[in-house]
Amino acid sequence: MKSNKRQSYTAKQREAVLADVRTSGVIAAAKKHHVPQSCVSRWASAAGVRRAVSEKSTPPVTAPASDTPPPTAPSQVGDGVSAAPTAIPAAKPAPRSRVAKLYSPSQKAVVLEDAAKHGVTEAAKQHGISRFSIYDWQRRVTKAAAGEGPSPTSGPAPKDIEQQRDAEILAEWKSHPGLGPSQIVNQLRRKSIKVSIHTTRRVMEDAGYRLPKVVRQKHDRRYDAVRPNHLWHLDFVQRYIGPVSTFTLILIDDCSRYVVGHGVDDAERADMVIHTFEEATEKHGRPERVMHDKGSAFWSWRGISRFTALLTEMGIDQIVAEQKEWNGKVEVFNANLHKELFDKHRFYDVAEMRRRLESHMHWYNHARTHHALGGLLVPADRYYGRAAEVLARIEAGAGRDLGDGIELRERCLELFKVISRGGVPEVWLLGQKLLGAPA
Repeated sequence: MKSNKRQSYTAKQREAVLADVRTSGVIAAAKKHHVPQSCVSRWASAAGVRRAVSEKSTPPVTAPASDTPPPTAPSQVGDGVSAAPTAIPAAKPAPRSRVAKLYSPSQKAVVLEDAAKHGVTEAAKQHGISRFSIYDWQRRVTKAAAGEGPSPTSGPAPKDIEQQRDAEILAEWKSHPGLGPSQIVNQLRRKSIKVSIHTTRRVMEDAGYRLPKVVRQKHDRRYDAVRPNHLWHLDFVQRYIGPVSTFTLILIDDCSRYVVGHGVDDAERADMVIHTFEEATEKHGRPERVMHDKGSAFWSWRGISRFTALLTEMGIDQIVAEQKEWNGKVEVFNANLHKELFDKHRFYDVAEMRRRLESHMHWYNHARTHHALGGLLVPADRYYGRAAEVLARIEAGAGRDLGDGIELRERCLELFKVISRGGVPEVWLLGQKLLGAPA
C-alpha cells in the first residue's frame, strides 16, 4: 500500500531545483527532480526566481520609427559564453479599483451651488467629483422642477436609508429567527423592499447569525404535480417535550406546498391519521392520490390497513414511497419545521405546542414565501389559483398592503367552473384554466 506521508526536501535540494528553474523553467525542473510542479512554483515565487529569457526565445522586435538606436546584443565573455541578459523589469501592479462614493442631498446641493457660481469644471476640481456626476445632478434637478422625478438635493441621506434597510432586515429576522438570508430577502421582496442577499447576510451576521452546516446530496430526479389536490404527501415528525414524545402528522399538497392538514398525538396511530385526513378532505376536497412511507399507521405488511381501506372507499390512489427522495417535499418541510419552530421555541406541554403549531401553519400557508414557488409566492397563492393576481399586485407596488389578500370566508377551492369573459368561454378545473382565450 502506497504511503500518504508528505515528502520533505532539504535546502540543498531546493537550491538545485531553483537553479534549473532559472535555466529551463518550472515544468522542466519539476520533471527533472521529480518534485510536484506546485511546490516548485511556490519555491520560485518565494525566492523571486524566474526563468531567464534567452536570445533564441525572444521574439523579434520591430525597429521603432524614432532615432533611438536598437539594443545591442550581449557581449561575449570568456570562452564564448554570453553575459547574463538584462533582468526583466517587474510587471506593474494592477490599478486598484475605485469605490464609488455616496453623497448626501446636502452635499450635492453645495456642489451644485459652486457649479452655478464658478462653473462645473472648477467645482469638480474643488470637491474631487467627476464632471459627469455634476452634469447628471443638474439634469435631474431640472426634471424635478418640471415634476418628472425626485430631486437629488432632497430626501433622506444614504446613511439614513442604510439604517432603515438594516432595521427592516433585523425586524423580519427577529419575527422569524428560523429563516435564512435568502428567505429574508424573499419576505422583504414581497413587501416591495429590494435588498441583495449579500447585504442581508452581512447585516444578519453582524447581529449574530451563523450559517448552518448542512450537507446536501444532489439529485436530478424531480417531479411536480400539475394542479392542486393532484397529490398529497403524508409523514410524521417526532419531537420530545421534556420526557414526553410527540408525533406531528403533516399533510402537504405537492403542487402548491400548502399544508392541508396536521395533527398531534403521542404515537403513530391510524386513528389520528384517519381523523386528520377526513378533516382535510372535508375542508379542501379529495385528492387524486396520496403518497407516504411504510409507517405502520399508513401501511400494513399483511392484509389491508385501515387507512388503505379508507382510500379505497374514497377512490383515492395510494402510493408507497420506496425511497425517502420520493417523499422529499414533506421531508424538507419537516426539516424546516424543526428549524423554524421546534428549535426556536421551548414548549412546556402538548397544549402549548398545538397552539404554536396552529399559528405557524397559518403563517406558513399565507405569509411565508417559498423558493419552489419562485420566491415571491406563498403556498396559498398557488393553491387557491391566485398566483397571477398576486404577482401583478407585487409588480404594481402593493408592498405592505398586500397582506393575505383573501377573506377567510372566501377561502374555498372551486373544483370546476365555466365563465364567459369578453364573450369567450373559459373552463377552469382546480384553479387551473383548461380552455379559453390566451392570457
